[in-house]
Amino acid sequence: MPFEQHYLAGLDLRGRRVLVVGGGTVAQRRLPRLIASGAAVELVSPSVTPAVQGMVDAGELTWHQRRFEPGDVEGAWYVVACTSNVEVNAQIGDEATSLRVFCVRADIAVEGTAVTPAVGTHDGLVLGVLAGGEHRRSASVRDGLVAALRDGRIADQAAPPVGVALVGGGPGDAELITVKGKRLLAHADVVVADRLAPRELLEELPAHVEVVDAAKIPYGRAATQEFINQTLIDRAKEGKFVVRLKGGDPYVFGRGFEELLACAEAGIPVTVVPGVTSAFGVPALAGVPVTHRGVAHEVVVVSGHVAPDDPRSLVDWPAIARLQGTVVLMMAVERAGAFAAALMEGRPGSTPVAVIQEGSTASQRVFRSTLDSLGADVKRWDVRPPAIIVVGPVSGIALANS
Repeated sequence: MPFEQHYLAGLDLRGRRVLVVGGGTVAQRRLPRLIASGAAVELVSPSVTPAVQGMVDAGELTWHQRRFEPGDVEGAWYVVACTSNVEVNAQIGDEATSLRVFCVRADIAVEGTAVTPAVGTHDGLVLGVLAGGEHRRSASVRDGLVAALRDGRIADQAAPPVGVALVGGGPGDAELITVKGKRLLAHADVVVADRLAPRELLEELPAHVEVVDAAKIPYGRAATQEFINQTLIDRAKEGKFVVRLKGGDPYVFGRGFEELLACAEAGIPVTVVPGVTSAFGVPALAGVPVTHRGVAHEVVVVSGHVAPDDPRSLVDWPAIARLQGTVVLMMAVERAGAFAAALMEGRPGSTPVAVIQEGSTASQRVFRSTLDSLGADVKRWDVRPPAIIVVGPVSGIALANS
């Protein structure tokens, strides 16, 4: 029978003293998980990286700003030796061994009495993989296991989620959904999907999953909000796990909170999973930063579903026009000229504008304009929803570098 070098175990370090010697990038990688475990971490090092300094400043650990001294291991339950000096690490390991305290040697793993596995997490599970010191192998296997759990290739017998999940699918590219959103989608019995939700995600669903079309086509056919709310409630009361898959983020002009309120009133538990909002994600993918140092110190996202002079509008357009930073207009294609006119009350007509249609998808189109030409250009280019309009000097940066 082959010799197994290590015995894999889970340590309960809550409230127990853990000594870390060395404040460099190795400590920077190891400290977060030790802190998350609830350990009382003490760090000994003459200096630390800025990231470790941030942990110290936040009160997450105690820093002794000096070199390792004999006696430092006394009282520790676990030790990590990660200095850049092999001799010092050996000294730490020897002292830990004499006190029967397990010690990780970050420089020469086989010289320590413990090793750190490649660790991954999934829905409350903590997975550790050891490969006899072959770090790339253990990391590769860890990544494969976590990915298989997340996409359902490995069955997870945990209790299935219940109620409704409001999941932001991102701006359109199926790869931009969050890990949690993808995981919950894999558990769905019913998916109530927006038109702007990533379509490829629906294709990946098992055949037994019911897909309910909740499309709201601008200036065309649309599912009513009442229909959507009632569908979420009815399917959840049938004992099914319902994912409300929305484009972008559920709470950025997505009426997600209305759906949460409807479910809450019906006694249905709701999980909210934020998404990458198209207001910021789409411009970024098109080469337009919504903020840039020395150019824009503010960014405002404005809904364009009603005109500036519409009595239903809640937007203070004169105040928006006076701002010097970035204005991101959503659902504004039909009234682009009216919004440009309102903004020119406080901004010059030469203000740069970027228009991104169907951002993050294979059909993405990017146009450059200025406020005084925006209305005519949108018509000339035949821009159609969904499209994001970015107004401000940041659009000029992208134009200058294109």
